[in-house]
Amino acid sequence: MLAAIAVATLLFAVFGSLFMAWTIGAGSSGSTPFAPAVGANAISVMRAGFVVGLLGFAGAVLQGASVSETVGSGLITGVSLSPLAVIIGLFTAALLVAVGIFTGYPIATAFTVTGAVTGVGLALGGVPAWETYQRIVTLWLLIPFVGGGAAYTTARALTTHRIPTDLVVSVLGIITVFVVINMQFTMLGPPGESRSLSMVLQLLIDPRGGDFFLGKGTVSFLIAGVGGFTIRRTHTISAVDTERRFLLLLGCLVAFSAGATQVGLAVGPLLPLLGRWKIPITAVLVFGGIGLLAGSWTGAPRMIKALSQDYSALGPKRSIAALVPSFVIAQAAVFLGVPVSFNEIIVSAIIGSGYAAENAPVSLVKMRNTTLAWFLSLCLSGVCSYTAVTALRTFA
Repeated sequence: MLAAIAVATLLFAVFGSLFMAWTIGAGSSGSTPFAPAVGANAISVMRAGFVVGLLGFAGAVLQGASVSETVGSGLITGVSLSPLAVIIGLFTAALLVAVGIFTGYPIATAFTVTGAVTGVGLALGGVPAWETYQRIVTLWLLIPFVGGGAAYTTARALTTHRIPTDLVVSVLGIITVFVVINMQFTMLGPPGESRSLSMVLQLLIDPRGGDFFLGKGTVSFLIAGVGGFTIRRTHTISAVDTERRFLLLLGCLVAFSAGATQVGLAVGPLLPLLGRWKIPITAVLVFGGIGLLAGSWTGAPRMIKALSQDYSALGPKRSIAALVPSFVIAQAAVFLGVPVSFNEIIVSAIIGSGYAAENAPVSLVKMRNTTLAWFLSLCLSGVCSYTAVTALRTFA
């Protein structure tokens, strides 16, 4: 009887993880990556929802391990989350995100999940992993300034007549290709490790693995330089087509990165529970990726359509300016294993890019309300999950 109850509780926790993955796919990871491209009329709403689902699934499977491990075991020390605590944490976070989806208001998923996992962990007697929180909070605080500042600077450079647009686009291409060539993939490394494309190429050239600047760095800069030169050459031939293709490419990269950063928020809490069965983390990531895929295909078009109206005023150039720093920040989060909110990344970049316009079409009231909603989602999810676990432990 007890074994049946334990299995049923575990299955309910798995269902909670799947529900969380669906809300993420329908919300932040499924809607924000292609909203600028839809607003700039580079792709239709339904096609964007279909593509972002596939790319989010790929990102979850190929790059989602680091963030998943942080969420699963890096936030609280001294205790192991019970199945009931995982259920409470996941459903608390998922319900808050679902409210945002159906009201058309973006909720910061990373804030709700981090708050919920922290709340249940504290209720069980755990201690916050302060070093991890310091790293998380530092990145969260830097995102609006770094992302918004980079987007503003890029948008100004793309729209001014004093700097050739093809030169700016080529620099952005170099940055994008450099990050892509250094993205870490689990499938490229030995078991338990990840490797980048530049590392694989370096090992093919020099199996002993030389110095960074003589090996991996050289490969990265050479390939990035070729990519930047190619983009500049095509831009001189057809600026409109090149900017449109570049915008779509950035949307794809951001969608892939969204899956990599967001899947851990859904499946991370499950990792301690599934550890006793020694289930490979890749299988768990595939499970979470399926949830993201389902959410993107069923719920994302609604949010994409709503968000694209905010992005439509940006145009292709300012949309590119918003997506480049978003992609770089997302990959930095994957590299550090830090759970981040994709809504925070995108909104910060959009605000910075929007301010580059002469009439600065950015609502200060909307900025204030969005920031307040992020902070309240962190606090509310933590308090609700902590209260629920404490009440069950007291009266059970």
